[in-house]
Amino acid sequence: MSLQNPVFIPGPTNIPEALRRACDLPTIDHRSPAFADILHPALDGAARVMKAQNAEVFVFPATGTAGWEAALTNTLCPGDGVLAARHGMFSHKWIDMCRRFGLDVSQVDAPWGEGIPIARFGEILRADSAGRIKAVLATHNETATGVVSDIAALRREIDAAGHGALLLVDGVSSIGSMDFRFDEWGVDVAVAGSQKGFMLPVGLAIAAFSKKALKAAKTATLPRTFLSLDDMRAGYAANGYPYTPSVGLLNGLKMSTQMLLEEGLDQVFARHARIAEGVRAAVAAWGLDPCAVRPDLYSNTVTAIRTPDGFDASRIVAHAAEHYGMAFGGGLGDVAGKVFRIGHLGMLTDAMALSGIAVAEMCMADLGLDVPLGSGVAAAQRVYRRGDDNMKVAAE
Repeated sequence: MSLQNPVFIPGPTNIPEALRRACDLPTIDHRSPAFADILHPALDGAARVMKAQNAEVFVFPATGTAGWEAALTNTLCPGDGVLAARHGMFSHKWIDMCRRFGLDVSQVDAPWGEGIPIARFGEILRADSAGRIKAVLATHNETATGVVSDIAALRREIDAAGHGALLLVDGVSSIGSMDFRFDEWGVDVAVAGSQKGFMLPVGLAIAAFSKKALKAAKTATLPRTFLSLDDMRAGYAANGYPYTPSVGLLNGLKMSTQMLLEEGLDQVFARHARIAEGVRAAVAAWGLDPCAVRPDLYSNTVTAIRTPDGFDASRIVAHAAEHYGMAFGGGLGDVAGKVFRIGHLGMLTDAMALSGIAVAEMCMADLGLDVPLGSGVAAAQRVYRRGDDNMKVAAE
C-alpha cells in the first residue's frame, strides 16, 4: 500500500496534515487549565456539527462500537425491549450487542440494499400497547451497503404511533459528512466516531444524549463503568475526565470541528454529495449497479458496487492494493464477495475522487470485466468540471 495515495475505504479516512499535527502534542497535565481549553471547545464543536445544541455530548477514548454500548448501557435495563432492523453488517453488529446485554430484541429483517422498514416499525410500535419496547435502533448510514435511511421519517412514525421509545441512532459514517439534525429530528442518542467525517485517527467515540435519554439514564441498570455518563459528567464539571483522556485526539477534535464549521456545514454536505454523484455516474458508465436499490437510499459517504454474478468482488480490492497501492473497501457479511466499496468521505476532493475511480476502472479491466478504460472517469468528470461559463464568472 502506498502512503502517497489517498484511501477509499469508508473509514478511517484521509487525515489532513493540520489535524495530524493537532493530535501530535507534547504531554500536558490533563488535570490542568490547559486541558480545559481543549476539552470544552471540542465538546461544543461536536455538538454544533451534530446540530445537538439541546443535548449533552460525551466523548470516550474508544471507537464507535463503544458509543453503541454507551447508548445502550446508559439508557436501558436488562430484559428491556429493543426494536431494530437487520439490513447491513453494522445494524447486525448492534443487534448482536443488544442480545449480549440480555435485551429483548424485536428484529426486522430487510434485504441488504434496502433502508430501515419504517412503515413496519410503525406497525410494531402501534401493536406494543404495553410499552415493552424501550428503544428503537437506527443505522443512519449503513456502511456495508451504502444505504442511508430517513431518520426524520422514522421519528415521525414513532410519534404517530404514540410510542415513548427512545430513538438511538448510529451516525458513525454520516455525521460530519452528511446532514444530521439531532435536535430537529428528535434523536435521543446519536453515536459518531473520530475516524470518519471528523477526519481524525481512530480513538474517540462521540455520543450526544437528549434530555429524555439523560432522564432514562437515572433508572437504567445495565452495567457500565468506563462508559458511565455520571462519571463523565462529574469529570467535565471539574474540567477533566474520570480517567486519563486522549488529549491529542481531543485537540484534534477541537480543530476538526473548527475546520468543518469554517468550511460551512452546508458546503461540507454539498461537497460530499457532489463527489458521491460523480462516483455513482462512474458506476453507471461501467454498466454496474450500486447495492442500494433506489436513488433515495444512496449514501453520500460510501458506494457499495455490485459486480456481475460469479465474479468475486474481493479480487478488485486485493488487486488495487497489490498492483496500484490503493485501498478500497471489501464486501461484508451477506454481501461479502458480491460488492466492493468506494468510500468518499472526509478529506476528499473531486480530483482525489477521480484518482480512485481511475484505479478501480483499471483493476476491473485488468481482471477481465467489460469496463472500457476512461468510461467512468469521463462520466465523473462531467459531474465535477465547472464548465467554461463558470470559469468566466470566477475570472470576473
